[in-house]
Amino acid sequence: MINLRILGILASTVIFAGLLTAAGIGPIQAKDKVKVGFIGPLTGGTSANGLGGRNSADLAVRLRNADAKAKYEYEMIALDDECKPNVGVQQATKLAADKELIAAATHYCSAVAIATVDVYHKFGLPVIVWGAVLPDITYRNKYPEVHRVNGTMINQNQRNAELISKLGYKTFAVIHDTTDYGKGHNKYFSEALAKQGGKIVGTFGVTSDQQDFAAELTQIKSLNPQVIYFGGLTPIGVRIRAQMDKLGLNNVVFDATSGIKSDAYIEGLGKLAEGSLSFIEGGPIERLPGGKSFLVKYNAQNYPNPPEAYGAFAFAAMSLILDTIESVGPDRKKVQDTLNKVKDRDSIVGTITFDDHGQNTVPVITGFVVQDGKWVVWEDSEYASGKRKLPGQK
Repeated sequence: MINLRILGILASTVIFAGLLTAAGIGPIQAKDKVKVGFIGPLTGGTSANGLGGRNSADLAVRLRNADAKAKYEYEMIALDDECKPNVGVQQATKLAADKELIAAATHYCSAVAIATVDVYHKFGLPVIVWGAVLPDITYRNKYPEVHRVNGTMINQNQRNAELISKLGYKTFAVIHDTTDYGKGHNKYFSEALAKQGGKIVGTFGVTSDQQDFAAELTQIKSLNPQVIYFGGLTPIGVRIRAQMDKLGLNNVVFDATSGIKSDAYIEGLGKLAEGSLSFIEGGPIERLPGGKSFLVKYNAQNYPNPPEAYGAFAFAAMSLILDTIESVGPDRKKVQDTLNKVKDRDSIVGTITFDDHGQNTVPVITGFVVQDGKWVVWEDSEYASGKRKLPGQK
């Protein structure tokens, strides 16, 4: 005997399917999954920046996966380069060798980024650097796989030298780490400062894992500079600034690169961070195009870390990767070719245009100063207004 109840269910199913078809609504189909990558320092002294970058890239993926109009479902593979070149090469190779992975947002640390470009070129993996600033990353070679959404240290140091010279400072001592990152900052700051008429009284290279700077700082004290310029990352910057205090060098301005623009720098120094300077590409996230919206969406995810200085660039890099895959499909070569033609593309960090070396031009460089435990835009600070004075200012 035929079960009448089952027949009723089958009939209802057929009728419902017919209604869907008549309405132009086909059966729901699972989207193809596409893998993309992220690499940054997720552990170690620069992990605050790496975690902020990872979260920001992850946000771009989450938002795209929540978009019903997206053609694909994305999975982001995030790897830790520890801000170490050898580890970075291993992780870059791991990503690039995975043929299912189409493109990646990569690297905060310049020493790592420059060490990995050959890997991406060899495997044909298109990448967009989201934080590293060494010019050679894009300009040493002309690799069609390598792009960068943030600017370079050339722009940073020009702005730095102009502002610090305008404030009346004439004599400088330079401390830089001996990686390509530190040596590059030394080169470009020295060149920019010379054009402003500043004088460098001494230059000191230090290793990235050095703990004691008493010898260098004692020599610097005898040279009596008005400013110590630091080309390096947060962990060394914290140690140097703390040891300046112990040696009685608090009457000297601590002027540094984007490498110390991190909440971790202030947390590591407390009140000693006051008056420190840093210069980065772009501006505060809340002032960038779409920055306020980005922060609302970022905070809604309850990430345990803030986006930090370069989170907006990581978000922009991953968003551009996803846009490109949506446009041309999950094909490395097509994605690479399309990225190489990007021009006047709107993003959270402003308009993106890649030149013939894959470098985006970021014309805006923002100076920051630590004021009352926070990084404050220079022009908005009480130091700029004259209410407060940097060491040696009249």
